[in-house]
Amino acid sequence: MSLKAKLEAIIYAAETPITLDHIVELLSESAIAEGATEDEVKSRVRIALEELIDDYAAAHRGIEIRQIAGGYRMSTKPEQHDVVREFAKSLKPPIRLSLPALETLAVIAYKQPVTVPEISEIRGVDSSGVIATLLDRKLITTAGRKAVIGRPILYKSTKEFLLRFGLKDVGELPSMEEFEKLVAESFHNELLPLPENSAEVASAGASDPQVESETTPSATDQEAVSTDTHVAGENDPAA
Repeated sequence: MSLKAKLEAIIYAAETPITLDHIVELLSESAIAEGATEDEVKSRVRIALEELIDDYAAAHRGIEIRQIAGGYRMSTKPEQHDVVREFAKSLKPPIRLSLPALETLAVIAYKQPVTVPEISEIRGVDSSGVIATLLDRKLITTAGRKAVIGRPILYKSTKEFLLRFGLKDVGELPSMEEFEKLVAESFHNELLPLPENSAEVASAGASDPQVESETTPSATDQEAVSTDTHVAGENDPAA
């Protein structure tokens, strides 16, 4: 089996982005047994990986290999979002978050590390209620304490956040203006009613179209954002 074929099989089978070092570790034993050095193995793997990425970048392919959260994974191409979104919706219920939670997550992503009082000041409402939800979803984590009076806890986004939104790192986040536009567009296209209220406002916001949300016009922090996990930035839907 060729090196590229092995890489393709490993990346396809990986449930989470697999790092270059992990791939080298998996392939080094057999290569070293054949007389290659560790540095040679890593160099060969890197070259073969770049060739494989180029192969999948061809226009006739619906899947690409992306670098996400420090590793590599197969993802559907952006131009296939619509058909994959419909497919994903037919498979399993989405994960839910509220619009206030999504807004809080956005502030943390753009301003991290940041404290709850700072988040509340930016949003204009108390944000302490949704922090626990975001921590529970593993979308944020603590990042120490700020060196001010009271030493409030700092929060930052996690690797899980990068995985959910299909990002290599936070540097791939869109501008705030683009983010707000995505929120408005997703709200218009993906409005889903809440059962306990007659007038609802829904919104979704992320760099990846995989996130959709719904909420009431009040500032309550209850859960209501759908996240389709099989669009770009996620594993091949066939996996």
